[in-house]
Amino acid sequence: MILRHAKSDWYAGAASDHARPLNRRGTDAALTMGRVLTKIGEVPDLVYTSSATRACETLILASEAGEWDVDVVEYDGLYGASAGEALQIAAEAPDSVERLMLVGHEPGWGYLVRSVTGAAVNMKTATVAGIDMQMESWQHAPEAMGSLAYLLQPRMFTGWDM
Repeated sequence: MILRHAKSDWYAGAASDHARPLNRRGTDAALTMGRVLTKIGEVPDLVYTSSATRACETLILASEAGEWDVDVVEYDGLYGASAGEALQIAAEAPDSVERLMLVGHEPGWGYLVRSVTGAAVNMKTATVAGIDMQMESWQHAPEAMGSLAYLLQPRMFTGWDM
């Protein structure tokens, strides 16, 4: 599962890009996506997240809204990660993990989905791409292929009773 962070606040006066928080729209979108993933039975078993404030906030809000009981590991390396770098991090997941979620940023996430599935997707803020990986072990993630199972964007659920 690939989750791009929700909409950030460019005007929050953050000391750096890494420290930029979510804005109100981003907060709402993160909450929506957490509920949606729970409702469709796509709750992650483990999450690797970028250490950037907006990525961590997105994950916290989504997991609280979706009532996920999930282990989370922050990786500085997911901030600005290329597709290959993200897959190297995914390779560290234990094989007991069925659903691994990576939380991070564009443009890397769009390239990541394309490199694994061949699908050109628009990873707008708070978008989740679900990928069915074709591999026997997470350690094979860097060279594995997969198919795009779903692409969910918060705007798809506007007005839904969640």
